[in-house]
Amino acid sequence: MTRPVFIVDGSRTPFIKARSGPGPFTPVDLAVQCGRPLLARQPFAPDAFDMVILGCVNVIADEMNPARVAALRLGMGERMVAFTEQINCGSGMQSIDTAFRYIREGRAEMIFAGGAESLSHAPLVFSQQGVRWFANFSMARDTMSRIAAFLKVRPSYFKPIIGLERGLTDPIVDLNMGQTAEVVAQLFGITREQCDAYAVESHKRLANAQEQGFLKGEVETAFAKDGKFYDHDDGVRPDSSVEKLAQLKPAFERPWGKVTAGNSSQITDGASWVIVASEDAQPHGPQ
Repeated sequence: MTRPVFIVDGSRTPFIKARSGPGPFTPVDLAVQCGRPLLARQPFAPDAFDMVILGCVNVIADEMNPARVAALRLGMGERMVAFTEQINCGSGMQSIDTAFRYIREGRAEMIFAGGAESLSHAPLVFSQQGVRWFANFSMARDTMSRIAAFLKVRPSYFKPIIGLERGLTDPIVDLNMGQTAEVVAQLFGITREQCDAYAVESHKRLANAQEQGFLKGEVETAFAKDGKFYDHDDGVRPDSSVEKLAQLKPAFERPWGKVTAGNSSQITDGASWVIVASEDAQPHGPQ
């Protein structure tokens, strides 16, 4: 059984540059910020969906299964089926693809699908040596044992590692995303000039979309707890140029690498949702 599938509506938060410390929103905060206005403008209740699917890789400890937490905060009901998908940078798209397949095959009629990431909330983690020391110290039962365990401490045990750094590194080949991009550029003969030109064009396109108001119906303003609000993608650099980017040094493979801070994607916080439905979907009850 296959049948047509439709995207009914959608919204997103602005894409906010990750701060040096925890940003104003967690992944679920972001999902809620753009989910509430999207649900509020529908002619049916938030619990009319068959399920919620959210893509999220950087799941924080306070929000395990962020799809479920977001669904509850959005008033979609305690009985709502909600699960989180991870496929690194494709998680949000995978959630929509999963929703499409459920509906196409007749297993659901309407699904709330999207993605959320707050990379500024990536945790700090300790090295394995540090973790083992903490474990041994905590297991010491008497004073002498604790003193003996304490004397084995090393300053390096207290140096945290940014979780995002390890999260963006493949554990099989031990290459991070920037290094992988260098490999891809080498394999396909992509030049530094092409990378910079593409980046400049991308910034100019977004700046033009903002100036022309093309994103007004798409981007929902996000309001932080401290009263600040975020109403636009704040990483755009409309004054960027190929000449300016050419002055930047390679970030991963010096001196001949092609990937720089200027032609790479930024570390970002943001979320988006779409309503995916069948042609026969019959949402129940007005709000």
